[in-house]
Amino acid sequence: MTASINPSPRKIIHIDMDAFYASVEQRDFPELRGKPLVVGGDPSGRGVVAAASYEVRKFGVRSAMSCYEARKRCPEVIFVRPRFEVYRAVSGDIRQLMYRLTPHVEPLSLDEAYLDVTGLKNHKGSATLMANWLRAQILEHTGLTASAGVSFNKMLAKIASDINKPNGTAIITPADADAFISTLPIERFHGIGKATAKRLHAMGVSNGADLRRMPAATLVQEFGKRGQFYHDIAHGRDERAVKSERTHKSVGSETTFRDNLSDDNMLKLQIYEQNEDAFNQLQKKQLIAYTITLKVKYADFTQITRSHTLSTAFDSAESAHYWLDRLFMDIPRTLPIRLVGVTFSSLTPATQQLPQLNLFEW
Repeated sequence: MTASINPSPRKIIHIDMDAFYASVEQRDFPELRGKPLVVGGDPSGRGVVAAASYEVRKFGVRSAMSCYEARKRCPEVIFVRPRFEVYRAVSGDIRQLMYRLTPHVEPLSLDEAYLDVTGLKNHKGSATLMANWLRAQILEHTGLTASAGVSFNKMLAKIASDINKPNGTAIITPADADAFISTLPIERFHGIGKATAKRLHAMGVSNGADLRRMPAATLVQEFGKRGQFYHDIAHGRDERAVKSERTHKSVGSETTFRDNLSDDNMLKLQIYEQNEDAFNQLQKKQLIAYTITLKVKYADFTQITRSHTLSTAFDSAESAHYWLDRLFMDIPRTLPIRLVGVTFSSLTPATQQLPQLNLFEW
């Protein structure tokens, strides 16, 4: 009996940075390149491995392992302290590159994210070309490599991103999904952890074909609501949407001055600069806004905001200047100012016409 794969009319990319924390350290400190590197812990063996370079992974060192065990497996290992502020900054840069492709980005952590590129016209409508373009952009702008998985749902895209690691792309099309899932070990299914895999093995389930043969009622009885999910993924069904980091309630930009400012002309120039940055973010996220807010923080760290809402959306950064001037006039001027910010809110997606989809042009 042939299992039915019900392809969803979507194209999903999963981007996974390669040994992210360790790769950032090797990028920033050339003396660490090519060396067995662990981010986290210390040479005395205290702490756990936050990230492991590919050079040390050959010894079986993995994330969440004790540093004591890591040193046992690789005596030459080098330990470095994590620099999370740097990783967050690099992750933010990568996120902005993703937004150049689509506003539909769901970050899972600092080093991985889903993108829904269904219906995009660029790169000939090919999700594979989009994934490779994004990987090339990440390398060009950050010096780091990423791997990508391309498929028609989140589960398969995530599994695919691990197939050609590091620095590769893998595609699982609707036509390939049935055979791929049949031979996939249970442990490789996203959403099935070690404890669940152990229970499934006890039930005689070791791969996708075995899981597919299990009645949904049996899985639900054994695992509750998750059992239905396991039944669905065995048949290639995963209708979970790519959820943006958050429903954008606002988009803004602000800056803190090195020296407090009192000059109105200088302050207006800074306000216009933040306004332009905020409006550019709106465009990248393919959003339009009806409300603008000016934020000011004084030298004593007290702050104040003033807002105005239009009946029609702001159509350019310059169109906001008049209202920013009005709002600025309404700001009390008793103290020098240390920060200004501009935020757009009352957001809706920019109208756009999606092309006719070719779902199988991968």
